[in-house]
Amino acid sequence: MAIILKTKKLTKKFGAIVAVSELDLLVKEGEIHSIIGPNGAGKTTLFNMLAGSFFPTSGQIWFKGQEITNKKPYEISHLGISRSYQVTNIFPALSIKENVRLSVQSRTKNNFSLFKKASSLNEVEEKTLAVLKMNLTDMMYHKAAEVSYGVQRALEVAITVATTPQLLLLDEPTSGMTPEDSFKIMDLIKKISKGLAIVLIEHRMHVVMSVSDVITVMDQGKIIAEGPPDDVRHNRKVISAYLGSKGGI
Repeated sequence: MAIILKTKKLTKKFGAIVAVSELDLLVKEGEIHSIIGPNGAGKTTLFNMLAGSFFPTSGQIWFKGQEITNKKPYEISHLGISRSYQVTNIFPALSIKENVRLSVQSRTKNNFSLFKKASSLNEVEEKTLAVLKMNLTDMMYHKAAEVSYGVQRALEVAITVATTPQLLLLDEPTSGMTPEDSFKIMDLIKKISKGLAIVLIEHRMHVVMSVSDVITVMDQGKIIAEGPPDDVRHNRKVISAYLGSKGGI
């Protein structure tokens, strides 16, 4: 598989604090690549740099062979990278369908025209329904404010998918969820991963181990291990970083 995302010596400092240190990361097309590590490891800072929310102190980022270091979030989004956040980012007064439809329209040409062709409107409707079919069809006419937190998180993932990204950055999609809802999100991630590269920050190890193709483990801003789930699970450096003792994850 071809490399879709690459970083070289990516570093972010906040004064004397080094949040991410000379990080080299490779993400391939079509894979689910999880980033894990204890609190303060630098995971979210890394995501903020990949999405353009933070500019690196030094180092470089490439997406599909094009350097995107220091590009703004809207520029990165239009290149094909979408991001979800730890906190839900939806329009609560609108229905689930309307939330998804707005996201689809944001990537439709001439989406501000008052005189759209019927074919264009049909395309938006078809794409909206296709995204909803992932697991939201039964709830699509409910207002986003009225559904459960788990459904809201699923909606946010659907909104990011509706922008037709080639790389999806998911920041703790199961945060605050019940175990039952976290399994539903896990199934959703598996569904949308076909033909789409996903970089996932997640603290629930059962989710990480069940959906990931590759896991990168960070500690104190650096990569301490990387590989398939079974290798990472038994890596002594990883066990020490999480537990401070021998055992498994």
